[in-house]
Amino acid sequence: MTGTAGPGGALHTPCSGPSLWRGGDLADREEWTLRLSPHHLAELDTALWEARGRDLTLLKLTAADFPLPTLAGELKRIAGTLEHGRGFAIVKGLPVEQLGESAASMVFWGLGQHLGRPVPQNADGHMLGHVRDTGRSLTDPATRGYQTRAALPFHTDGADLLALLCLRAPRTGGRTSLVSAAAVHNAVLSLCPDLAERMYRPYCFDRRQEHPPEEPPYTAAPLAARLPGGALSMRYNRCYLESAQRFPQVPRLEPADLELFDLIDDVAGSPQCRLDIDLQVGDLLLLNTHTIMHAREQFEDHDQPELKRHLLRLWLNVPHRPSTGGARGGVTPRDVIRPRNTASQAGTNPRRLPT
Repeated sequence: MTGTAGPGGALHTPCSGPSLWRGGDLADREEWTLRLSPHHLAELDTALWEARGRDLTLLKLTAADFPLPTLAGELKRIAGTLEHGRGFAIVKGLPVEQLGESAASMVFWGLGQHLGRPVPQNADGHMLGHVRDTGRSLTDPATRGYQTRAALPFHTDGADLLALLCLRAPRTGGRTSLVSAAAVHNAVLSLCPDLAERMYRPYCFDRRQEHPPEEPPYTAAPLAARLPGGALSMRYNRCYLESAQRFPQVPRLEPADLELFDLIDDVAGSPQCRLDIDLQVGDLLLLNTHTIMHAREQFEDHDQPELKRHLLRLWLNVPHRPSTGGARGGVTPRDVIRPRNTASQAGTNPRRLPT
């Protein structure tokens, strides 16, 4: 672990900078939203057509295979905001219903290639994730939150960037909430400095059986780390922290640890700190998992399988970013999705995106 703070160092210093924000200050503003224009959609159409012509599997498709003459500049600006700014953005207006799942997956992958390097999301090496209710329960240690319809408290994911593309929305519920990790850190530091010190201690996280056989079933990392220059990197998932206790070799959580978790949850979920977002069909949410914690409320799905909530997910790592031990390693990518060229497979005309 690099960049951790010891007593008397950055540990007692509040975070500052553009990654420090409060949800109430951003709720009615639009600067974190990019609405795709007809010109952007035309570029995506051309890139999709060219990518299909190369007949590459999804894993082999690079940014060079998905050229975006002007939209790439917008994505570069967003990447800067994710890394050095408020830490999140939304791209609106992707015509996923007209594209169909196959073409939407390729567009999603192509956009992701302009932002970072995709990494595996589970022990099977899947690079393109599907977020939908499978009927499973978090009481099963082999189940992860994205496979359920349950409420997911504020947490971080295991890569530098998280990308979520909404293909279908639920019947009710499912609202996403974001919070600045720096704001949570500062609140804990202000309210209870003694508990704040515990954020820099190592804790064990359950890997929920998503690990190679030769690796341990849990990882150890502090909740908070300060990178060179003082930037904060947060890693938090209370469900995984508590379920790691099932392993006898994992140190036992102390009452003060549970008090810290309660405080983090209370601060993150407060109306003053969190920003609530209703993801619409065609919305692409992008966030820096080091600086943003996210949550999802419970949802009720449609009865018809073809209407059920469905999001695509990418985990992306950013080159040259200092490691904080959060990304999953040692897993071989295995997705071999090949572009499809027929209108019937894509769900619409294979060339034209609606503008």
